Amino acid sequence: MTPTNRDIKYINRDFSQFRSRLIEYAKTYFPNTYNDFSPTSPGMMFIEQASYVGDVLSFYLDNQFQETFMQYAQQTNNVFELAYMFGYKPKTTGVAQTKITFYQQIPSKFSASVALPDFDYSLVVNENTTISSPNGTNFLIQDKIDFAVSSSLDPTEISVYQTSGNAPQYFLLSKTRNAISATIKTATFNFATAQPFSTVNIQDNNIIKILDVTDSDGNKWYEVDHLGQEMVLDTIKNTNINDPNKTDNTPYLLKLKKVATRFATRFTSLSNLQIQFGSGTPETITEEIVPNPNNVGIGLSFNKDKLTAAYSPVNFLYTDTYGISPSNTTLTVRYLSGGGVQSNVFASQLNNLNKSNTKFSILNLNPVTANYVFDSLTALNLEAATGGKGGDTLEEVRQNSLSLIASQQRSVTADDYLIRALSMPSDYGMASKVYIEQPKLTDNQISTIETLNLYVLSLNSNGQLDYAGTTLKNNLRTYLSQYRMIGDNIEIKDAFIINIGIDFEIIVLPEYNNNDVLISCITELKNYFDLSKWQLNQPIMLKDLYILLDKIKGVQTIKNITISNKSGTNSGYSIYAYDILAATQNNVIYPSLDTSIFEVRYPDTDIKGRVVPL
Repeated sequence: MTPTNRDIKYINRDFSQFRSRLIEYAKTYFPNTYNDFSPTSPGMMFIEQASYVGDVLSFYLDNQFQETFMQYAQQTNNVFELAYMFGYKPKTTGVAQTKITFYQQIPSKFSASVALPDFDYSLVVNENTTISSPNGTNFLIQDKIDFAVSSSLDPTEISVYQTSGNAPQYFLLSKTRNAISATIKTATFNFATAQPFSTVNIQDNNIIKILDVTDSDGNKWYEVDHLGQEMVLDTIKNTNINDPNKTDNTPYLLKLKKVATRFATRFTSLSNLQIQFGSGTPETITEEIVPNPNNVGIGLSFNKDKLTAAYSPVNFLYTDTYGISPSNTTLTVRYLSGGGVQSNVFASQLNNLNKSNTKFSILNLNPVTANYVFDSLTALNLEAATGGKGGDTLEEVRQNSLSLIASQQRSVTADDYLIRALSMPSDYGMASKVYIEQPKLTDNQISTIETLNLYVLSLNSNGQLDYAGTTLKNNLRTYLSQYRMIGDNIEIKDAFIINIGIDFEIIVLPEYNNNDVLISCITELKNYFDLSKWQLNQPIMLKDLYILLDKIKGVQTIKNITISNKSGTNSGYSIYAYDILAATQNNVIYPSLDTSIFEVRYPDTDIKGRVVPL
């Protein structure tokens, strides 16, 4: 009878361990059958061949096990797959960015004997307009330019360009747009019968992202992070002139939209982008069904009154919630490609503007003047492009994935909400100052379950602090709803604006010019109180002001610095008055208990100084 109680060791890992164990196994269990273990014997040939196979299998087993851990994976496709599992999207290229200034001449027209720009000749430069350098590096703008529209978010600079006699004949308009190093490319894919979770691949170098996807019927397909995501952020142009909430600072409304035509993307390598679609068909899609007591559980294999059934909140009806798969159509995919170190062009190198996407906003213009104005359109990068680099290395993908998994794009801390609010795209309005805190006991809360107060301020057309409009607040609330924790309820409120003026007295050293030193002091104070350097609830440290002025060349002594409150809407200041003297303790001027910010609204007139004798 063959013995079954063999002593088999499972800890052997390499060639020598397998070889030694097999020799020991043969000597133990086959002492009389085979006992020639010399290096050249036939038996050793088979033992070493078996050890060789075991060593190779052990290596591949260790390698496969290693590739399942983000910390140790080495193969590009495995690192990318693990990165997506953690919620990180690897970057295959680094995009260079710069600001492009667009110029156009515009004729003048007279109104009440005053020469004004004739905005009938203003040009419209559509989004995705390209501008290139002499070496062929392409940049494109992603926002439309309308020279006739000016706001605090999108100002139009106007200056006199040409005069005839004493009157302006042509004005010069200029606008600035952010541009990225990218080229728009197109790929088409034909689909016949719908296939669940069908995929297509775009093979190209330096792919940045998908720009848009449309089918042959003109339907738009939406990119989502994962196919289970039904809601996307959609933009609606704010064109209702009767809307009291419409302002130039909020050109778009932000809405949540439920879509079935959606897709998800992922890089499988540095040069291959995979696009995956859902599993449903247009005929069987059921995502528009509203749950109610009569249809809960549709699609279950058992009765819908099953009390122990576990219903998913994202698939309440047990219907397809992964979108539809394209069928009997052709998809046109436009994507951006570019970037790299070579895209970091120097200043003034981007000057070859493609005008094919440019048109006049009004028709039936004087053709001679219109041609002259159209030819006057130019663009230039006044600063060098930066940010262009190669794609993520494997180590960068690894570290970025591990750092992202902690938050999973959720807003957990107060700083997370602050950054999210400030990062909302400017098309939906821009919150210039944001502060978040838990509500105080004295707050008049709108909601009894509110957990966080988010205070915001925006800017007016002059770059001064202003109170956020209702549209901006609604857009911000919609935007944050996609990232907040389920237990967080956010109430968006206005912060208070405290306008101030500064008066100071200095003694100047004898060998210095009084006016020059005084101008230097005012300039330093303007820079110190620059709005971009101040946050909500930031106090004024009078000691810092004394040190700031004392460092200026020519200043011998600071005699006095006085901060005063400026209020009253008739004078252009905030409606709220503030007791500066009562708020000053130990040379520190504290803001109010209610969230507020200090602002020097008119630096040219609100900062005053004088030279006094010793």
